[in-house]
Amino acid sequence: MSAPDAVPSAQQPADPSAVDPADYPRKVLFVAGAGRSGTSTMAGLMQILGLHVPQPEVVADETNPKGFGEPAWAVEHHDRLLKEAGVQVSDSRPDAWFETGRVSTREKERITTAEWLESHFAVSSELVVKDPRLAWFLSLWRVAAVRTGATPVFATMLRPPAEVVGSKQTYYKNRLGSAHLAASWLNMLLHTERATRGSIEGGDGSARVFVRYADLLDDWTKTCMHAGETLGLQHVLHARSEQIRDGHRFVDPSLRRVTQSLEDLGLPKRLHDLTADTWAELNKLADPGGDTPDVHHNLDQLREAYVELYEESEAISRSSVVAAEQAVRRELKGRPNAGRPGGGPAAAAPAAPAGDLADRIPHGLRAAIPPSVRRGLRKAVGKTRP
Repeated sequence: MSAPDAVPSAQQPADPSAVDPADYPRKVLFVAGAGRSGTSTMAGLMQILGLHVPQPEVVADETNPKGFGEPAWAVEHHDRLLKEAGVQVSDSRPDAWFETGRVSTREKERITTAEWLESHFAVSSELVVKDPRLAWFLSLWRVAAVRTGATPVFATMLRPPAEVVGSKQTYYKNRLGSAHLAASWLNMLLHTERATRGSIEGGDGSARVFVRYADLLDDWTKTCMHAGETLGLQHVLHARSEQIRDGHRFVDPSLRRVTQSLEDLGLPKRLHDLTADTWAELNKLADPGGDTPDVHHNLDQLREAYVELYEESEAISRSSVVAAEQAVRRELKGRPNAGRPGGGPAAAAPAAPAGDLADRIPHGLRAAIPPSVRRGLRKAVGKTRP
């Protein structure tokens, strides 16, 4: 599988608009970032400007009435891989990256992913793939894109962590506590930044941008044009006036409906400070010329500090994990056994659904449960993952 030959720069026609879009070099824009951080708005705008979202798409709903801009196949693909890796979408464990990385290196998955991408290049030479689960499998997608002769490029959305946490709790009815959601935001953004850093160090032509959600809502044309120029997205650079008008109708500044601050979350002090410092450094990446070695160094130190904090928390929470495991086992042991041989209650109360039992494990503890214990709990309660 190879990409169509790109026109050498010395042979580019005087009028760039004369280039047939079918002759644009193959490129895949991967929109990454935490859920509820503006990834749907970014993907939707890129689609309006001419990039192709592989069909069919996830259907819009009340949590995202303007649409998700997500290929349904990619969402199902990621869900399956996350289940196999035993990783949650909002997983705060640093080790979760090892588990998804292990799945990403499977040759079967690389072939499947590359074949799917290849099939959609028949529609357009520039694709956009977005899903909140995407960041867990960036290495898989990078390899798949290169195998199709395409250049992978990355746009990571940035939104204040307190707003991300509040939006998840509001629109997803998320019962995970603020501390867990803030930790999962840290885990996601710190590792996504590191995983995409190769885009500015490698020689394959790939690139990356960081986009503030607020900037996208305030002046989407300026923000998208900067992304188009940095990433070399030809459809964006050659957008027509009617597409710009459609973009203005699509962007709604009122989309930023959650505006709470970090202080509102009541986080433990070390977690609060790490989150605040990480947000400050990530913000620098969105500034012109801000993607610098000094910022990378600071983010590396913050990532190491987060891993240290998580390991300490995990080490001292063992008693809570054991207590949660014992509570589930007691619950299972107390289930009535209706109709058992030898006589029993003729009409026993129905057993509690497996999901209800799993939900009785405090959500803040689930990510800290060691893998061996999690596997036992999954088997016991009949759930894919706790």
